[in-house]
Amino acid sequence: MTDLKDAIADCAREVERVMEFLLPEADDAEAQLFEAMRYSCLGGGKRLRPFIVQQSAKLFAVDARCAYRVGAAVEFMHCYSLIHDDLPAMDDSDLRRGRPSCHKKFDEATAILAGDALQALAFEVLSAEETNSDAWVRAQLVAGLAKAAGGTGMVGGQMIDLLAEERDLDIGAITRLQRLKTGEIFAFAATSGAILGHASKKHAHALHSFAQELGLAFQIADDLLDYEGDSNSTGKPVGQDGAAGKATFVSILGPERARDQARLLADQAARALDLFGDRADLLKQVAAYVVDRTH
Repeated sequence: MTDLKDAIADCAREVERVMEFLLPEADDAEAQLFEAMRYSCLGGGKRLRPFIVQQSAKLFAVDARCAYRVGAAVEFMHCYSLIHDDLPAMDDSDLRRGRPSCHKKFDEATAILAGDALQALAFEVLSAEETNSDAWVRAQLVAGLAKAAGGTGMVGGQMIDLLAEERDLDIGAITRLQRLKTGEIFAFAATSGAILGHASKKHAHALHSFAQELGLAFQIADDLLDYEGDSNSTGKPVGQDGAAGKATFVSILGPERARDQARLLADQAARALDLFGDRADLLKQVAAYVVDRTH
């Protein structure tokens, strides 16, 4: 696991460097917007999704520079979702990654616009020739992230999540919610390597299966952290789901059964990568890592 943590940290540094290069800066009237974008993206976060991009691309001997740019685009999309998730109309969270949320650091309107701009920047990066010289690959990347992030993916899951405060959801509905809200972006991160590497459908399917199970395990771990963690460790408020009366894996299964389910999903995620042999060892370790994490 030490090797994994070192590899994630190395990838995070490289992706951070690429993100810093890609994020706009200016002294013009829109300077506050750019400052808010940089504030919300740089200097924090595990960069787990870019790591999955990098490792999946490595399976197919993809140029690391291409993988880091795709990883940066995925992280821009993720950061946009966090900015909007923290807004008063959504989760109403004042803390993110151990510091004030974007709307608290700046203001609500600036936070909305920063999120909008980061979403657009993600697609700008994916569509650039610097990311990949093959137009087909670029089109597949853009289409894949759009689907993963939109109404049939992350945003659709966020809508269901908001409704969960007003409706009683069973375990099937919670699973669907989290497959959309969390799993689809993880799935894109994993399969983007297959797109970059012109991989077979068999290999792409294996990576998709891995990421779907990983995403659910990640979310159950998140629910457990909200239930029994503390804000000093997580870097964000805890206990919000319970206070809102929101159905989660933990509220339905209880903490011990939820933890067992997360470990089962992590095992299933790792097994989905067996066809890659030991080349996928770090990706397999990610599955255990997301369950045992403390933040």
